[in-house]
Amino acid sequence: MNKNIFTLLTVVLFIAIPTQFSAQDNDYQLIWNEDFTETSLDMAVWNIETNGDGGGNNELQYYCDRGVKLGVEPTTGKHCLILTATKEDYQGKHCTSGRVNTQGKAYYTFGRIDARIKFPQTANGLWPAFWQMGNNYKQVGWPKCGETDIIELGHQNAFNKGTQDRYFNGAMHVGSKWDAVWSDANAVTWPYSVEDTFHIVTMIWTPTSIDMYMDLDAHPKNNAYFHANLEPNDNPDYDRSIVFGKPNFIIANVAVGGNFPGIYDVNKVTALADGPRSMYIDWIRIYQRGDAGESFVCPSASDAIEPEGTQGIEPTPSPSLQGGEKVLRNGQLLIRRGGNVYTITGQIIK
Repeated sequence: MNKNIFTLLTVVLFIAIPTQFSAQDNDYQLIWNEDFTETSLDMAVWNIETNGDGGGNNELQYYCDRGVKLGVEPTTGKHCLILTATKEDYQGKHCTSGRVNTQGKAYYTFGRIDARIKFPQTANGLWPAFWQMGNNYKQVGWPKCGETDIIELGHQNAFNKGTQDRYFNGAMHVGSKWDAVWSDANAVTWPYSVEDTFHIVTMIWTPTSIDMYMDLDAHPKNNAYFHANLEPNDNPDYDRSIVFGKPNFIIANVAVGGNFPGIYDVNKVTALADGPRSMYIDWIRIYQRGDAGESFVCPSASDAIEPEGTQGIEPTPSPSLQGGEKVLRNGQLLIRRGGNVYTITGQIIK
């Protein structure tokens, strides 16, 4: 979701990448489910971003809590996280929108992430995205932390071809500094619209590869619309096996204008001409297999769903470990405190 990706995207058929993943032929187990059914966003898990810095892409919006709420999607009645872009004057900008992330609160390494999302009509100017970055972002910055764009809509190529409702991409970015970035992106023109109705987006992330899929629930043999091998490199800033082998946090947002859509005047954002536009996220789920290297961190034990077949996990840690960081690793709920890792009952893990 960062700058210069727009120069990398090309139109390809959705069958261009042969990698397949069958939802029925796997042993992934659900470890986390965020279904947004509460009355307010869980701030122990989520951060609401507040800024008008343009995201490094000359975006037009001011991100603030005005663009973030939990509510009901009017057509289906589903309880959702709602991110809304609105044309209005606020803090020196001419539109507001919503962006949330789980940085430092809920993050994971490897596995499968699914999200059921209703994307807005991007028309000309909206840039909705669901993506993730390395949880070491505050320490090393972008692009050293690595960025994985699971799905983005709203690219200027779609406007030029009149395929706004079915053109989207996946991408990866890594590098040593802003002007020295390696990027890999693949855009597709899908055979049907992915706007204005719910669709499930999936990413399969392993130590050796990343693959992204659309609507595996309805079409389990769909090909990946993005595939990348996580190859080693002599330069650690560009070593995909290292950069994309670390914990990542989740981000969702609706940007307005900027380099990706190629629109820099809010009055030319036709998507907002008739009022606000919203992206609805019904749920987000993370699955893992218990493989070596998989890990998951979330501040609430109630958010870490016990995989089937895992027994003996107590719902509350021993009193001496209250306030420790909870980690779900290889199907076992652990507590990290004071530099050590313990079982839920207080036994230290060496």
